[in-house]
Amino acid sequence: MNAEVVQVRGITFVGKASSDHWVSMDGPADFQGSDSATRPKELILIGLGGCTGADVASILHKMREKITRFEINLEAKSASEHPKVFTKIHISYRFWGEDLKKENIEKAIDLSQEKYCSVTAMLKDAVTITHSYELNPDNE
Repeated sequence: MNAEVVQVRGITFVGKASSDHWVSMDGPADFQGSDSATRPKELILIGLGGCTGADVASILHKMREKITRFEINLEAKSASEHPKVFTKIHISYRFWGEDLKKENIEKAIDLSQEKYCSVTAMLKDAVTITHSYELNPDNE
């Protein structure tokens, strides 16, 4: 995999990797940014959610679970001193569907976290990653 990152101006950048899709990155105006795009550190958190989400959705599809809605919320804590790396990340999975089997949901999440999610694998030695899940939260 390769990536290219190009400065637009100040700390506003665009980048693309092997999939050839551009993504914008920016920072706040007080750091020479335009405050017009996602922060690079936020993209790491979003990437983690997308990686584990794709794993879990694929595994549950293979298990024939009928998911009608699936959301992932990620909450990260950062160090107070520079470089202000993530110190803790909690992943909350939320599932909606009929007759969802708890054991299949747990197995899919565990397989993602322990075997398949490459982003989790890259982060887990540097960051404490925890997770929880809800089935049909709030009966929405």
